[in-house]
Order: sequence, then C-alpha cells, then structure tokens
Amino acid sequence: MSTLVFGHKSPDTDSTGSPIIWAWYLNQIKGIDAAPALLGEPNTEAAFMLDHWKLDKPQIIEGVSAGQDVVIVDTNNPAELPDDINAANITGIIDHHKLVGGLETAGPIEIRIEPVACTATIMWKMIGKDMAQMPTEVKGAMLTCILSDTLEFRSPTTTQEDKAIAWSLAEDLGIDIPTYAAQMFAAKSDVSAFSEAELLRMDSKEYAVDGKQFRVSVLETTSPEQVLARKAQLMAAMPGVAEEDGADQVLLFVVDILNEEATMLIPNDLTKTVAEKSFGASVSGDQVVLPGIMSRKKQIIPNLKV
Repeated sequence: MSTLVFGHKSPDTDSTGSPIIWAWYLNQIKGIDAAPALLGEPNTEAAFMLDHWKLDKPQIIEGVSAGQDVVIVDTNNPAELPDDINAANITGIIDHHKLVGGLETAGPIEIRIEPVACTATIMWKMIGKDMAQMPTEVKGAMLTCILSDTLEFRSPTTTQEDKAIAWSLAEDLGIDIPTYAAQMFAAKSDVSAFSEAELLRMDSKEYAVDGKQFRVSVLETTSPEQVLARKAQLMAAMPGVAEEDGADQVLLFVVDILNEEATMLIPNDLTKTVAEKSFGASVSGDQVVLPGIMSRKKQIIPNLKV
C-alpha cells in the first residue's frame, strides 16, 4: 500500500504542490512507494499550477484507513485533517505553522517544522543535492508554492531562505518571477465560479478566542473589487456557514496583494469589536481597510481579540 502524502483541507497551492514534491522524493530518491493526495478540490491558483506544469491532479480522499502510512505536510493541526487521522500510521510531518498538538503516532517519526513562509522551502533544504534529479514540472510546482505562500515576497512571513530558493528555482527554470506570479495571482483572483459559501471556506482556518470559535477566512487577490462586489451576499451567507461548521462567526479578510492591505467585512457588532480590539481599527460601516495586513498566520490570528 502506497504511503499517502497530503496537506490540509481546502487545499491551497502549497497543500497541493508539496504532496507532489514529497511523493516524488519518496518514490524516486528514497525508494518508498508513495502517492500525493488532496483533502478536497484545489483552489484556482493550485489548479493553474497543475495545468501550467502539466501535473496530474492528485487523488482526492475523504479519510484514511487504519494503519495507512501517511506523511502530513503544510499542517500539523488535527482540525485540518481527516477525522480518522490518528488511526493512520503517521510516518512524517513537514510544516511551517505553529505546533498545535493532538496528533498521535505509533512510534518515533521524522518531524521538520521551520519558521519559513512555505513547506516547499523546507523540502528544498531536505532534498539537498538530490534536487539535481528533480523533473522540471516538480521544480515548477516548488517555485509556485513559494511564490504563492510569500505573495511574491510581499508577505511578512517571507524569509531570505524563501527568496533565495525561489530565485534559484526561477533561474534554473528560465522563469521571470514577476510575469509568472502575475499569472498565478490572476488565476487566484478569478472566483466567479464559486458560491459565497465556497468562497468563505476556500482558504480558511478554525481558531478559538476567549470562548468564541471563529472560521478565519482569507481571499488573496489582485482584483479585490471582484470579491467586494459580492459583499452583501457574502455577509448573508456567513451565519449559515458558521452554523454548519460549528463556529460562532466567520471572519473574512480580502487581501489586496498589490496594495498590501486587507479589507475585513463587518456584518455585525461581534466583527466590529474584533476589528477594533484586534487591529486598532475605527469601524463606521460594513467593511474596514487594514493597511499592511497580509498574513493570517503572522498578523491576523495572533492578534485576534473579542
């Protein structure tokens, strides 16, 4: 039975590309039968990456069988993984998020968690000299992951390691980073085919603050007006999504990649309080612009207050 490599639910580019990268490494370098997998459909930017580099979409799974060998990438949070994850045989974790706790393993495993912007950055370092054997399309996925998670180096989570590895990959691939990143972000910004509920869940994390359970949703885009044109419908969909997902409130941040700011929707007094206490914002309507806010991991979630 193949080792399954997968990331978090609602897979973004890193959670789509990193399983492909690591499954290649396990198969071709380590001699371990492995297959990438996804916990849901990839987002539009991840789908662009698969199409651009002619990569097969990994299989989509809903759960794992007892004893199934798995490697978890781009998360270590059980809430973002299948409900039966602890029945699997977790053989490794590669991640760049804070350690949450709650995963159980049958024995000692390899864990690599580093404070960089992208899981693929860590993988580049782990693969080392064996990078020379990596096919062009897998290197392309690695570059796409790093540019996505760093927002082309605009995100405050970006480290010099992320930058250096991305530039090295781009040089190797003959890719002009600004041109390619613009294509990526254009794909990410096209949300016309998605319902409001799908948008609210597309890139979201569950987080509790002082007894309140939030679904913290981020939409990164170079065309914020496309999302904000649907503001009324998005706010109308929030209570239903929150109830279905066991949350008290959905917090939606529309991140403007080019202007390096986020617009937070303010449908009620709770979100108004969160915006004012968390970001020192002055709220007078149903939205508020938060200058410089780009990263959920580094700037939004650590500051949330109610």
